Parts: sequence; structure tokens; C-alpha cells
Amino acid sequence: MSRKAIFITDCEGPISKNDNAFELASHFIPEGDKLFTIISRYDDIEADIVKRPGYKAGDTLKLILPFLKAYGVTNEKMRDYSSKNILLIPGADETLKFVCGIMPSFIVSTSYEHYIKALCDIIGFPEENAYCTRVDIDKYALSEEETERIKKFRDEILRMPTLRIPEGARRLEDLPEEVQSAVRRLDEIFWLEFSEMEAGRMLREVNPVGGFEKANAIKEIIEKTESDLSDVIYFGDSITDVDPFRLVRKGGGLTVSFNGNQYAIREAEIAVMSHNTVIISILADLFRKIGKKGILRIIKEWSTSSLKEICEPSLIAKLKSLPEDETPRIERITPENMDRLARESSEFRKTVRGKAIGSLG
Repeated sequence: MSRKAIFITDCEGPISKNDNAFELASHFIPEGDKLFTIISRYDDIEADIVKRPGYKAGDTLKLILPFLKAYGVTNEKMRDYSSKNILLIPGADETLKFVCGIMPSFIVSTSYEHYIKALCDIIGFPEENAYCTRVDIDKYALSEEETERIKKFRDEILRMPTLRIPEGARRLEDLPEEVQSAVRRLDEIFWLEFSEMEAGRMLREVNPVGGFEKANAIKEIIEKTESDLSDVIYFGDSITDVDPFRLVRKGGGLTVSFNGNQYAIREAEIAVMSHNTVIISILADLFRKIGKKGILRIIKEWSTSSLKEICEPSLIAKLKSLPEDETPRIERITPENMDRLARESSEFRKTVRGKAIGSLG
């Protein structure tokens, strides 16, 4: 018997291999891959260690905008690049079509709207059910002098050391001295020097859908669908999913890390490692039929045969058709296995999304 269920997923990770903002930076900014990686690590520190008031995981997407603008990026270039470089996780289009057919389904993503619109167009997902970061980069006009100043900031940031975060670090003082120094300088650049520039408007006006904004999106979905948090199954994979994981878990819904990093494993209830999204389809189908308690019970003795009486036969057939070395791994996260799963899942995600993107927070 079916029960009320709401499917909500992050995009980059569970649905696609992309990190669109990283890829835009890499393509349009000289050494943009390194620049984005440093700023992304700074984002992790600000959100998870410093806990800067009003700052949230995923705000990298506004911090990188002045650099994209300084190197000539426009809305048209963002749309064009995004539409030509979408890399779906195998099975993702089938999974989204399947879940849309059995329950209200939503994407809640930190990604720029240019990318999400392109992805929705390609897979036929209803754009009105996708939450993402709204930005109109064309409305910001930078002077030649300001453009050159931003490029000098780029040069300075590229000379900074790797912002290494030691395991167990909980406050800024736990970081190596050279990292603390770099963080303090980045604070000056982003929150003092940019604030006096036209480019600072981007940092004030653009509101990335990460962290607590993802949680707010889920609350809006719950209100819109007249549902309860216990009706939600949520898939995420990174630091931007920590707040929604906490919200859904506390409300009695089910939280699933799909090829997640340590931040995701730390907050989710189930860890999935898979090259294919058929396991997302299966978990969504099971959640609709047997609920959270049923899934947690069946995971203890997870096998294809245990699914036979419950799951859609076409999904089981798809699961069986996967090569043996691509059989999804699924495990309940406990205090005892959390550290192991964090290591294993963090390494696995790099095999799916590549080392550079897989290493980002």
C-alpha cells in the first residue's frame, strides 16, 4: 500500500556529475580551478568552523561571481556553457521520470539558475519544482579600474597555501597558522575591500540556495504540498546539505547520502555509494510503500531477493543488469561506522565525479 511521500534531491552529486560553478571558473578564469578550490575551502571554514553570522555553506557561488564578471562572463555565456556541458549520473533521467510519476518531486540545488534551467530542459523535469541560486550577472557593471583590481585579488589568492582543514578542527585556532593567516586575508578581501566596490553588490544581493536556504526551500515545499517533514525522503552529498539533512531527520523523514563527502555522512542516516541512480529510484519506491522504518529494517539484510515482493519489477531488473563491480553499496550510518563510511564514500565520489570536483566540500 502506498503512503504519502515527497521526493527531494540535491542536483550536483545525486543527479549530475557536474560542479557547474567550478567548471565555469575553470573555463573562463585563468587558473580558475585553483582559485575556486581555495575559495570553496574558505567556504567550508567559514560555514563549518568559524560559523560566520549569516554565512552559509554554498556561498562560494556568490564569492566567485566578481571574478567571473571581471573575466567577461555574461548570462548568455553561463547559459551556453552550462547547456553544452551537462554530465548526468547514469540513470538520472530515468530516475527523475520515475519519481515524478509516483510522488511530488523537487530539486533543491545551490547551482546557478542557468545550469538548472538547462538541466530541466534536457531531462524534462518541471522547472517550477526546482529551487536554485538566482543571479543576473549582466546587471552588474564594473569599471576598468575595478576589473583590474579584482584580477589582482585573483593573483593574490592563487599565491595562498592550500587551506588544509585538520581532522577534528572545530575552531579557527585549530587550523595551521598559515591557513589562519590566509583566512584572515580572505576575510578582508571579501567583507571589507569588496564592500567598497561595485562588485560588492553581488556579495550582498545574490543569495545562494545552500545550507539554511536549502532547509527553507524544504519548508516551502512542505507548505506547498500540505505535507509533513516525515513524508520527505531527501538525497544530498555535501556540506550544503547539512542543514536540510538535519531538518528532515529531526522531522522524521529519511535522509540519504548519495556518494557523499564527510559532511554528508556526518548528518545522513543512510549511505549509498553508486555509479547509477537506479538505487535512488528503488529507495524512493520503497519509501512510498514501506516508509522510513521499513527501509531501515530492510537495509539490515539488503539483497535483491529481499526487494522482490515490494519493489517495482522493472527497477529490480535494472539493478540486476548492472555490472557486478557497479552494484550499489547501501549501509545505515551509525556512530560506530561513521568514520569508515566518511572515508570510503569520500573516496568513492572521486571515482564518479573526478578528483577535482569530488574533493570539494
